[in-house]
Amino acid sequence: MNLTRQFLIAMPNLVDPIFERTLAYICDHNERGAMGVIVNRPLGMALSALFEQIDVELHRPDVIDLPVHFGGPVQTDRGFVLHQPLGEWQSTLAVSEEIGLTTSKDILLAVGEGAGPEHLFVTLGYAGWEAGQLENEIAQNAWISVDADPDIIFSLPPEGRYEAALALMGIDMAMLSKEAGHA
Repeated sequence: MNLTRQFLIAMPNLVDPIFERTLAYICDHNERGAMGVIVNRPLGMALSALFEQIDVELHRPDVIDLPVHFGGPVQTDRGFVLHQPLGEWQSTLAVSEEIGLTTSKDILLAVGEGAGPEHLFVTLGYAGWEAGQLENEIAQNAWISVDADPDIIFSLPPEGRYEAALALMGIDMAMLSKEAGHA
């Protein structure tokens, strides 16, 4: 089971305050574990504010108001940029032929100059799972997974992403119950 390029949808019985009602996009999954970013937890900070903090001018009006997200509890002081197209950056994990996860500042400098990838999703931090941990959580019904649709990340507002991912599976939020075995 490889969950790379899958959405992880938190089930109602997952009441951990960090992951409750989250939608995570898995960027890498192998025998050593998994890593991804939560895509529906805006921090209440616009990209323009992040650029001010790192002292880079931002010359891309299309991304000034883009929300910066909480990507997960690991390395929350570090920026992660999920982007399309893949491009050529100093430190990028190729998630697919079209999508990359970049941690090097060169991508932000390019965006600041008015260039960079067409689609951006910026987080502080990421979500990580040790070897076997994610598989175990799925077996305990904490998560369900579905092939990810990048448009949900790049085109929908954060508050619509969780339900849109459920809809990929034909599930309506009202169908989910915290009680096992009850309709």
